[in-house]
Amino acid sequence: MKYLLILLFIFLGLNESFGQQKQSEVQTKSSLAIRYYNAKDFEKAMPLLKEVHQLTKSSTYFRYYINSLVELKRFTEAEKEIQNAIKKQKPVRPEYLVHWGWILKMQNHNDEADRKYQEAIDNIQPNRGSYLTTANTFLSWGEYDLAKQTYLKGREELEGESFSYELARSYLYLRDYENMTEEYLNLLAQDENHLQRVQSSLSSAMRLDIDNGLRNRFRGQVLTRIQQNPEVIGYNRLLIWFFLQEKKFPGALRQSIALDKRTAAEDGQIAQLGNMALNNKEYAEAKKAYAYLMGKGEESPYYPQAYALNLHASYLEYVNEFQDETEKGSALAQQFGDGLEYLHYGPATLNLIQEYAHLLAFYLNDTQKALDVLEQGLEIPQLKPEQIGALKTEKADIYVYADDPWEAMLIYSQVIDANKKNTLGDEVKLKKARLGYYMGNFSWAKAQLDVLKASTSKLTANDAMELSMMIGNNLNLDTTAVPLQMFASADLLFFQNREEEAMLVLDSIADSYPYHTLVDDILFRKAKIEVENQNYALAAEYLETIITDFSYELLGDDALFMQAEIYNYNLGEKEKAKDLYKQMLTSYPGSVFIEESRAKYRELREIYPDKEPESKEGLFMRAIEGTEF
Repeated sequence: MKYLLILLFIFLGLNESFGQQKQSEVQTKSSLAIRYYNAKDFEKAMPLLKEVHQLTKSSTYFRYYINSLVELKRFTEAEKEIQNAIKKQKPVRPEYLVHWGWILKMQNHNDEADRKYQEAIDNIQPNRGSYLTTANTFLSWGEYDLAKQTYLKGREELEGESFSYELARSYLYLRDYENMTEEYLNLLAQDENHLQRVQSSLSSAMRLDIDNGLRNRFRGQVLTRIQQNPEVIGYNRLLIWFFLQEKKFPGALRQSIALDKRTAAEDGQIAQLGNMALNNKEYAEAKKAYAYLMGKGEESPYYPQAYALNLHASYLEYVNEFQDETEKGSALAQQFGDGLEYLHYGPATLNLIQEYAHLLAFYLNDTQKALDVLEQGLEIPQLKPEQIGALKTEKADIYVYADDPWEAMLIYSQVIDANKKNTLGDEVKLKKARLGYYMGNFSWAKAQLDVLKASTSKLTANDAMELSMMIGNNLNLDTTAVPLQMFASADLLFFQNREEEAMLVLDSIADSYPYHTLVDDILFRKAKIEVENQNYALAAEYLETIITDFSYELLGDDALFMQAEIYNYNLGEKEKAKDLYKQMLTSYPGSVFIEESRAKYRELREIYPDKEPESKEGLFMRAIEGTEF
């Protein structure tokens, strides 16, 4: 018995070793075969594919093998391989007949090919797997209409099988968007759990919808279904998803509120919708979402969160859209006071405390009350060093606003000492160096900025490098540093929200030193001021001058990217924005904006294709297969 056990273990070990060796051999040969196949070196790929298929019996390798023979014009050999495969299978497997039909079609024997295709459909076994395999084989050869016919036959022959998802994919390949949408809606009617799957598929289809034909038709089809089948909640959720894809927040919010009145279970969706609107700077819609949640009463678990976010959205709306309207600012300050009284001063409301203080100081010119608010925040027990640092940083910023730079410098230094191991320390070092620049201590400021170029925070490092280079390029060009001192004074005024005064200083530099290298910097600052004032067209003009006349200067890529953003988000000329993002890729390949520009260019190119793209069929197929381009 002992010897038998030893022999058994030896046999099993040898068998396992042989299996691993065989698996390794298959992996090596299959990898090499696919490499040759993708390189269209079919002469080398063909024998390897045949061998790998014999080892694995994989239908994929068999199809690649047949295709290699066809590419090599060895049609007779390909047909013999199919015939041999058919002889070994009883009953006949339809996918081999599909392969055979395709070989005939490649020889322009279209009638014979059609007969083989029909024979394949006739030989499908009465089970879901056989229909799927046959249809997928048709799809693999690009025979989309025959795949559709296969699924439709399966729907008729097999009880309880709708093939809705598979049919929808076939209609997508055929660009029959109306029937595609109908099948996805049928799928939702069967089970709402398919919602995410349907959304993902529709998202892929809509990326191909250049003329908005699918989008317009889709909205109508969903609304019709909602009217005909109000009990199918999935339709409502799909419509809300569609509105969010289109960034049509009013429509999404109306639908969400209407649905909540039926289900009383949409609070999470409405909160998420509000956050999405907020992130897209749709402040009014965000506030409506939060107000609806607040309207459910304080007993709602979403009430405190909605209250805080409503204040935050109101603040962002004010500073971005109504900063010149003092009455609205005063009303908002009252809301902040009431809000913090309800929510209390605590770690969870630190961002609201900072926003309240910033509103009081920078927009209502009430620096003392702003400082009192921050002092009250600093009394919150058990704050972390970074939280204390954030409040103190806001306090120092207020002292800069109030023309007390030495107090600000002292507080910045305290924050830096307490936050040496986190990103806040570097952010405040940048503020301190910038303050030195405002004060005219250019050499000292540049030395601090040069150290910050190595910051782990990419944003801090980029800002430090930009200001350092600007100082270095302009500090020693003249016997006097007056132009740079004037420019720094304008930057300080800009920081203090005194845009009109800043603009006068910039104009005086341009008048007094018309050939100074600060000209492009002056234009860039003016563009920023006009953006703050929502004069986007004028800002774009300033940037265009930089791009045209000073593209070789430090701010060339900054100006181009900023102009692209303005056209994309503020002027609504997205096709123009697409061209500017593309120009960034070719003109400034080393820019820090390159990755963001590439992503936005690809996104816009799906809506506004380039003038000379690859063939439409090629773009379509690559898109539906998920290929990057």
